[in-house]
Amino acid sequence: MDLLPKPYLIYAPGTPEAKTHQLKLGINTIGRGMNNSIVLIDESLSRQHAEITLAEAYVTVTDRKSLNGTFVNEIKVNHSTLKNGDSIRFGKVNCQFVEAIAAPEKQPFKNNADPGISIIKQVSPEQTRITILNSPDPAQTDISLLQIPHQDASRRAMAKLEILLEVSKELASPEEPQKLLDKILNLLFEIMHVDRAVILLVNAVTGQLEQKAFKLRPGIPVIQQLYSKKITNFVRNKGTAILSDDACIDQRLRNSESVVIQGIHGAMCAPLKPRESVIGVLYVDNLSLSHVYSGEDLEFLTCLTNQAAIAIDNAQLYQQIQAEAVMRNKLERFFPNTVSRKLREEGNLGIVDREVTALFCDISRFTEMSSQMAPRQIIEMLNEYFQVMVEEIVFAYEGTLEKYIGDALFAVWGAPYQQANDPQRAIQAAIAMQWAVRRLNQKWLQQGRRTISIHIGLNTGQVAAGNIGSEQLIQYAAIGDTTNVTSRICGVAKEDEILISQSTFTKLRDRNLPLEKMAPVKVKGKDAPLQLYRLLWEQVL
Repeated sequence: MDLLPKPYLIYAPGTPEAKTHQLKLGINTIGRGMNNSIVLIDESLSRQHAEITLAEAYVTVTDRKSLNGTFVNEIKVNHSTLKNGDSIRFGKVNCQFVEAIAAPEKQPFKNNADPGISIIKQVSPEQTRITILNSPDPAQTDISLLQIPHQDASRRAMAKLEILLEVSKELASPEEPQKLLDKILNLLFEIMHVDRAVILLVNAVTGQLEQKAFKLRPGIPVIQQLYSKKITNFVRNKGTAILSDDACIDQRLRNSESVVIQGIHGAMCAPLKPRESVIGVLYVDNLSLSHVYSGEDLEFLTCLTNQAAIAIDNAQLYQQIQAEAVMRNKLERFFPNTVSRKLREEGNLGIVDREVTALFCDISRFTEMSSQMAPRQIIEMLNEYFQVMVEEIVFAYEGTLEKYIGDALFAVWGAPYQQANDPQRAIQAAIAMQWAVRRLNQKWLQQGRRTISIHIGLNTGQVAAGNIGSEQLIQYAAIGDTTNVTSRICGVAKEDEILISQSTFTKLRDRNLPLEKMAPVKVKGKDAPLQLYRLLWEQVL
């Protein structure tokens, strides 16, 4: 065992908030002012409360005319010589003076992959999953900063297991990612004595570590760079946890500016590695006491980080599942289950040649009606109308909504999945639309609103159907002469009418539908007149 050469002042000894300040040779000022050597944030302290003088042969404490006084072993003093173990109270703040703290002997670990790096302790996450609680030797437990009262090795091992089981329970339920990270840090501060802790996660786009959460002991100032990039990048790249007992003098961190500027003494960092890849790191450090962390601390931190890594990975997967659920919900609001299923199965909507039955439905005299209505009234009316037409009818009859065109809608049956009775289901949907408009009109009349009438055209034929656009913007479309002809048929139909083409009539299995054959009709874009049939939908039971 080596003894560290400089005395220490321990703040709040014997409590979870205990913190050790190394005293420098000469005068160490104490108070709540930020310009003191040792800053203690408490209202009972004066800004310049007291000073401790460290000389070669003695150590003294002197009160600097503070309001609430300085006490050594509960005796108020103006000036007093300090002995090892003396209790000192500054106002209401309890401290203890110690001449030296025992530190374990260290055997530097030479990393063959990088001969210029001397590692004090290195732990593999995989190793801790198997040999998690091998009891440490007494030299390690003497200065371990785990909040475990037992010094007996077997009892400490059992206590650590109990703590990890509790951590596992705490992190088992799905959490919003940021809340989970904060919970991990809160648990860490309950279990171990650290000044600062930071969780960094790998950005999936840039591949760089990004700070996602941090926690500080009370009184520790927040600065822009809370961690050593040299340490975190080293651990991320190597995939193993490391212990640096005094980062300020560790040669492998000699080029790390943050270590020097912040005065980091004890630092530990462990990779977040739920499976094969490192998804981030958990970094903790101590700003006042060097040689503070032990091998036991590093092994335990690695065990805890393993639990945290699994919880974070699960949270990310849960968030991904939720995002996919939202996307499915959006798809299912626009497409029927068949199209959503096609996307889930194949990941895209490839172009296919299909025979479909297409339906165009338009509101009669809509242009004239909308000129007499406020824009907001038009939108509210169309939203309510399309809610019924599409979600309650098109999707119910397993059709695919292709698009809205102003007040019109275009739907197809037969793509992306084809069924033998596609024409029949399209006609049933058209009939349901006319009855639905009747019901809407009754409600709107009672509300003093305008009523509407619709006209519908149906046609059967070949189209090219699939995603027309880009992979990012899904627009399911059916392209071909069939769709153009369907639009023309809808234009021929009068209000409250349903017209079907000869091709649709030929495909019908139910010849008992009340159909009225019309005289051939000439439409734009077609040389030959079209044979159409008027469906007497009011006679359909």
